[in-house]
Amino acid sequence: MLACARIGVIHSVVYSGFSAPALASRINDAEAKLVITADVGFDRGKVIPLKPVVDEALKTCPTIGHVVVVRRQTESAPLAAPKEIGWKEWIEQEQPVCEAAQLDAEAPLYILYTSGTTGRPKGVVHVHGGYMVGTYTTTKYVFDLKDDDVYFCVADPGWVTGHSYIVYGPLLNGATILTAEGKPDYPNPGRWWDLIARYGVSIFYTTPTAIRLLMRYGEDWPKKFDLSTLRILGSVGEPINPEAWEWYHRVTGGDKPIMDTWWQTETGAILITPLPTVPLKPGSATRPFLGIEADVVDREGNSLPTNAGGFAVIKKPWPSMMRTIYKDPERYKTYWNTIPNCYTAGDVCHKDADGYMWFMGRADDVIKVAGNRLGTAEVESALVSHPAVAEAAVIGKPHKTVGESIKAFIILKQGEQESPALIKSIKDQVLKELGKIGVPSEIDIVSSLPKTRSGKIMRRVLKAKELGQDPGDISTIEE
Repeated sequence: MLACARIGVIHSVVYSGFSAPALASRINDAEAKLVITADVGFDRGKVIPLKPVVDEALKTCPTIGHVVVVRRQTESAPLAAPKEIGWKEWIEQEQPVCEAAQLDAEAPLYILYTSGTTGRPKGVVHVHGGYMVGTYTTTKYVFDLKDDDVYFCVADPGWVTGHSYIVYGPLLNGATILTAEGKPDYPNPGRWWDLIARYGVSIFYTTPTAIRLLMRYGEDWPKKFDLSTLRILGSVGEPINPEAWEWYHRVTGGDKPIMDTWWQTETGAILITPLPTVPLKPGSATRPFLGIEADVVDREGNSLPTNAGGFAVIKKPWPSMMRTIYKDPERYKTYWNTIPNCYTAGDVCHKDADGYMWFMGRADDVIKVAGNRLGTAEVESALVSHPAVAEAAVIGKPHKTVGESIKAFIILKQGEQESPALIKSIKDQVLKELGKIGVPSEIDIVSSLPKTRSGKIMRRVLKAKELGQDPGDISTIEE
């Protein structure tokens, strides 16, 4: 990524779990000329072949001139010269110093494909100048970077958080970064805590879904490790429910501020966030970052009063915002035309009396029960507050009398068993937290949920499966 940026080549990082057709569609959309892959990857002790997927994809990709292969297995298949080149052989002939290309600030830096709500991936274009300003300043101030910090972001580099907060933001600041391959609970649930203790990590940035995964295994795992070097914590990806916030805070020492950050692939950098000096409220991303003008509005763009749920919008441009959707300028315009004179994020939100913003989920995930609008995050937070529940996802199903009914999909904590009494107890918990309107009419106990690599739960996939519909593009789903 850094080498591409230095010479002015546009990169597009693609998640290694994609199928050949999903990879081919992205290569063809970008009209890429070069693919860099590994022969294999490793996941939970298994060897995952990557090169055969690339080979299959390239049967329908006429623009590719060369394939560079990083060999991670000595016994991997020989390369087909001259089109296929070994990584080691490729760089052996090169000089160690390479002058940076002189580029216009608006020259494209990368295209990152993100799943749209319609299911068709969209190529978000970020540029050199503004993106660097946004990632540099937010990393510096949100995480209060010091010269001696060791910064650990557990995102995948193929997701925008990996771009902005593993590669570009921290390195622009000269930070020492730690990055690690693999899952948080393999070979055991102490994996990340062990890395933090071993390398003296002081800043740790993760996702609510990962926190909830680790919550399943209880507090004994983090207690085994010395986490005293931690100074600042971060959360990104989905609204963090108060239960997960409190657990994260408690197991890491109970005195570290959590930077609950809200932003998107399209925004390039963090937009709504506390700074380490700001009083925190579990579950709120607090206020806009420096220079960002955000609001909660109705469909006509009118500001809404305190605690009224509406649409999150940004009212003025900011440096790191995407410049277009690649080859699809009409789709780009919808971000600016949906609600007049502002950028519409597609998330629902409300502001409290202190001006703190509380994100409730995607606008298309809002459930309407008997005229009441409920954010999926609200109901899921109430479900996860039950001591037996590790994770939850809810959808709305068409209902003849109330418009929509709520169906919940729940993962139980280790050692918990499904029973009618437990289901009733979970419903009672939601009744206590949200009232009768939020109680799911159906609860399914499941072993996993459809998630993207970034940890976002794909509720539209659950809904499509439930209603017998086509889920659309599911190439970004991890399992």
